[in-house]
Amino acid sequence: MIKGVIFDVDGVLLNSMLIWKDLGARYLKSIGKVPETGLGDILFSMSMEQGADYLKKNYDLDKSEDEIIEGISKMLEDFYFYEVDLKPGVKAMVEYLRSKGIRMAAATSSPREHIERALGRNEIAGYIEKIYTTSEVGRSKHFPLIYNLASEYLGTKPQECLVFEDSLYALETAMKAGYKTVGVYDKEGEMNQEGLKELADIYLLSISDFGLEGKLPGLINEYRLDKLIIN
Repeated sequence: MIKGVIFDVDGVLLNSMLIWKDLGARYLKSIGKVPETGLGDILFSMSMEQGADYLKKNYDLDKSEDEIIEGISKMLEDFYFYEVDLKPGVKAMVEYLRSKGIRMAAATSSPREHIERALGRNEIAGYIEKIYTTSEVGRSKHFPLIYNLASEYLGTKPQECLVFEDSLYALETAMKAGYKTVGVYDKEGEMNQEGLKELADIYLLSISDFGLEGKLPGLINEYRLDKLIIN
């Protein structure tokens, strides 16, 4: 029986993945520069420091790397504080889970303040009992620590806990640690959707497909929800 849920946030609860590819271009436009085509793909795998170095050298910016990082960080903060919205169906999903007595936590790689402000502004913070961040626990999602801490807080065993992830590597970490998993499609996220779909216990093209009781019979057949018992 599923007693708890652990949500990734970016790409699962929040419609926020695009900003990570768009941030460099947003910053350049804000200072009057024209970004090159494909800049987001170039910067996506870089650290903040590497990205700042790339922008400074390739766009001849008269700013220090620290100033560039500060400017980018402020734009990212503003996005989470004032702009990002929920993915469709999220509010209905958390309401459904609460109605079933299922406790909820979040496990994220984003800064706590960003996530708290975004969830609060979008009026779902009250559904999420606890937020864990990779920076605070000291391990990335290549390790199960963040899920184990959340599960312990919720009072569940891994096999009683459902982990929602849009990234294949994170979902695999949770699966290997004994958690039931939900793979969530995000058009700006995981490139290997076939791998995500194959590995997950449930695969959702949209959060709107989860938690609405009238759709559950179809999900049982299409996404193998028969592996799980939700209350």
